[in-house]
Amino acid sequence: MSTPAPATPSDTTSESAPPRAGRADPLARFRGWTRGILIANVVAQIGIIVTGGAVRLTGSGLGCSTWPLCEPGQFTPVFHEAASYHPFVEFGNRTMTGVLAVIALAVLLLVWTDRRRSDAYRRLGVVPLVGVAAQAVIGGVVVLLDLHPGWVSLHFVVSAALVWWSAYLLHRHGEGDGTAQPVGSGAVTLAGRVLGVLVVPVVVLGVIVTGAGPHSGDTEVGYRLAVDPLAMTRAHSTSVWLFVAVLALLLLLLLRQPAGDLVRRARRGAWLLLVVTLAQGAVGYTQYFTGLPELLVGVHMLGAGLLVWATANAVLRLRTR
Repeated sequence: MSTPAPATPSDTTSESAPPRAGRADPLARFRGWTRGILIANVVAQIGIIVTGGAVRLTGSGLGCSTWPLCEPGQFTPVFHEAASYHPFVEFGNRTMTGVLAVIALAVLLLVWTDRRRSDAYRRLGVVPLVGVAAQAVIGGVVVLLDLHPGWVSLHFVVSAALVWWSAYLLHRHGEGDGTAQPVGSGAVTLAGRVLGVLVVPVVVLGVIVTGAGPHSGDTEVGYRLAVDPLAMTRAHSTSVWLFVAVLALLLLLLLRQPAGDLVRRARRGAWLLLVVTLAQGAVGYTQYFTGLPELLVGVHMLGAGLLVWATANAVLRLRTR
């Protein structure tokens, strides 16, 4: 999830290509919607982490017994007196996937067809739709393999990656198509890249901690991953503290940069990331010392999505086009 490297001289041509001449743009009247659709995509990618968390925390992973139908011959859950809430929780998460698919199609249309922009930017419009399709397949495998812990964990990690790339696409929309240039010193750029790398173990170890604990998504066993929960929790907290240390260094370096509009913008992104990180840490420690109540675990999963977005936002503000 580290920030993409600046363009090299060999790819400058595709990044800075002039607008293409040709026939009138058939979607010209909708181009003003692009930023709003890209924001909706980021929000929905984080939202599906929350609905997926609800499935796990309520033990509703097999609320629908098959896939892509909910029950054999039935697309939606059937309500009757003996029905539990689990099928409806699971189907709600699947419905969120449908919402994401609609948004992804809109992103594809508005980004891929925007011939005023470079090919490198336009190709990014494919990512949300490919991601939704991949997640639908992974979700089906999860159901068909009776909540296999490896696939459940992969499901979350892919969601986190899609949040990152959705944030990147939103940021690229607001940039030009020239070669990326750093906002600050080489040390600032390096600290940002290290921060982008460190968010990966923070998220992955957090997924392992959840899979090793009582909210792994299976009501029949207390865990799904046969690892020491305490050891994984300590590893996760260590990765978070390392993340915070690098973030503090980045803030210090930015504060030492000559003040300018771009530097001030980068500082705001870093401060926002610090607030999100501290809030997420506070929730994490509170849930640990209060016996992992479901509501707090759900809030922590929401925080994980926000942390990935805030990290991408902060790192990408360290360069300009």
